[in-house]
Amino acid sequence: MLDPHSRDFYRDALAHLDRAGVDYLVGGAYAFARYTGIERHTKDFDIFIRREDYERIAEVLGNAGYDSELTFPYWLGKAFYGDDFIDLIFSAGNGVARVDDQWFERAVPGVVIGMQVRLIPPEEMIWSKGLIMERERFDGSDVAHVIKAVGPQLDWRYLIDRYAEHWRALYAHLVLFGYIYPSHRSNIPAWVMEELGGRVADETQQPDAQGKICYGTILSRQQYLKDIEQWGYRDARLRPLGSMTRDEIAHWTAGIAQDGTK
Repeated sequence: MLDPHSRDFYRDALAHLDRAGVDYLVGGAYAFARYTGIERHTKDFDIFIRREDYERIAEVLGNAGYDSELTFPYWLGKAFYGDDFIDLIFSAGNGVARVDDQWFERAVPGVVIGMQVRLIPPEEMIWSKGLIMERERFDGSDVAHVIKAVGPQLDWRYLIDRYAEHWRALYAHLVLFGYIYPSHRSNIPAWVMEELGGRVADETQQPDAQGKICYGTILSRQQYLKDIEQWGYRDARLRPLGSMTRDEIAHWTAGIAQDGTK
């Protein structure tokens, strides 16, 4: 159960954004519950926004009496009211899964805390969660539960294209799904497994990639630090291969010590 203080804050903040005509999508536990039927009672409330809309949203919420901060300038802001807060998310912490117009074009209508809202699409949920494999947080079970719930309705071509060069991470989740839910393997179309399996087979016949590159940092900001700091591997998050600057990576790495940081 959501306590009344938190509920009133969330409802009031969203109402101000609605009146201001600012785009946002509800994600997190609320969207996950909508797709899977699994309810989680968390303290935070996640909304997904375009990065270019953050300043406008902070202004609207500021005029409503709420404080905001740009916690990580390349992916996350927060709005506060006492001990309650709303996460304003416009990317994943690894620099992948940035919120763009396609999130809004494919949004799903829903009712959250008694309000008509738009939810993040299930494909975008799988895209962002599928690249989170920390020691303290692994979202693979979330990916499996979403596929179990809505797999036949997913736009699989769109999802594969979303993963782009990270398609092996998606394939790993799909292989595990067939192990976790053998009675639901048909939730993933056969052509998806055949296409991705074919890519693996083709790559296996090719020489190793040139240069020492570690994509592990996309999956975990902590577990592959030795690779890039001591073993000479190139960080796949770093521009131009990735989308992050050295300062952004350093800021994200420093946040490891902050309990509660996403």
